[in-house]
Amino acid sequence: MYKSAKFWDRIADKYAASPIRNQAAYEATLDRMRDLLSPTDTVLELGCGTGTTALALAPSVQHITATDVSDAMLDKGRDKAQAAGTTNVEFLQSDAADAPAGPFDAVLAFNLLHLIPEMDNALAEIAKRTKPGGLFISKTFCMPEQRNMIWWFIQLGLPVMQAIGKAPYFAELSTSDLDAAITKAGFTIVETTMAPGKDPRRTIIARRAY
Repeated sequence: MYKSAKFWDRIADKYAASPIRNQAAYEATLDRMRDLLSPTDTVLELGCGTGTTALALAPSVQHITATDVSDAMLDKGRDKAQAAGTTNVEFLQSDAADAPAGPFDAVLAFNLLHLIPEMDNALAEIAKRTKPGGLFISKTFCMPEQRNMIWWFIQLGLPVMQAIGKAPYFAELSTSDLDAAITKAGFTIVETTMAPGKDPRRTIIARRAY
């Protein structure tokens, strides 16, 4: 059904068992999301993985539709929701193009955009699913400006891993590429932050035009 689903299905167990690399930074991101969201909001999360973020934000909103291309990931999210007694998160298999139409008060895409081959098309679909004046919040890997170890791995190591099926599609986005694509889709960027330390992920909070 989805080209990348088999890869993510295959690594679902390992992904679920992997600890969050920077728990403090992750908690800070969640706190910022809670500041932006309200108890009456309906939210769409794209690329939700095993549902960690959706379940963490669930008490702060009315309802979250959490989607992913991997049904194996979603099964783990459903199990976690059941164990936690969370009833306002719905897990659905989809990508941006066939996600529920909404529109939603907020659309979230964490660690996703750099994994989508047709990012411009995906952003256009995301805009359609965001209410006028609604928020699009993303965290995306952007290429380091300096040729550090991460940069060299992407240039030399990643293609080898992709060739043997150990890594997915990966777009080499600059921060300016990312900002321009989000703006082109009809959003106004209202806040940007880079992750602390050597983490090259960029968080963007953008608002759809009224």
